Amino acid sequence: MESILFLIFAAFALGCGLMTVANPFSRSPVASALFLVLTMVWLAGLFVLLHAYFIAAVQILVYAGAVMVLFLFVIMLLDLREEELRTWNRFGVAAGVFSVVALLGVTALTILRSVPAAGAAPQLEGSTHALGAMLFRQYLLPFEGVSIVLLVAMIGVILLSKRESK
Repeated sequence: MESILFLIFAAFALGCGLMTVANPFSRSPVASALFLVLTMVWLAGLFVLLHAYFIAAVQILVYAGAVMVLFLFVIMLLDLREEELRTWNRFGVAAGVFSVVALLGVTALTILRSVPAAGAAPQLEGSTHALGAMLFRQYLLPFEGVSIVLLVAMIGVILLSKRESK
């Protein structure tokens, strides 16, 4: 049953993440932000399947709640309209490709360095030290994934709000 729920949650998380970036139905930044909220909710469901209830609650309260409310305020205050197509900037494309390669490199290094020892079960006895150690050993990659999604969303808001000078 858990594997079926995992596939459902993962499929919906990937689908909502794709709709955040490339929504064929609406080019509205508000719709993209709401799909990002749905992505965060499905990721919280994945944390629940991992029996990480605290992390799932924090995911909902902090990321899907507070951070996305801030994103929506920024989007609505900027009064973004559908802008005309822009020309490609070679420096911007090169910087974007370099940034993606650098993020992939950091993610690969994190995966290689955060492999837990075989048979090492975390000892959670209510201490924050044990919880922090478990977060950095076992759940570092999902947290990095969420932070990368938030970083991409912030950069998207900045690029959408940038007005061409006349």
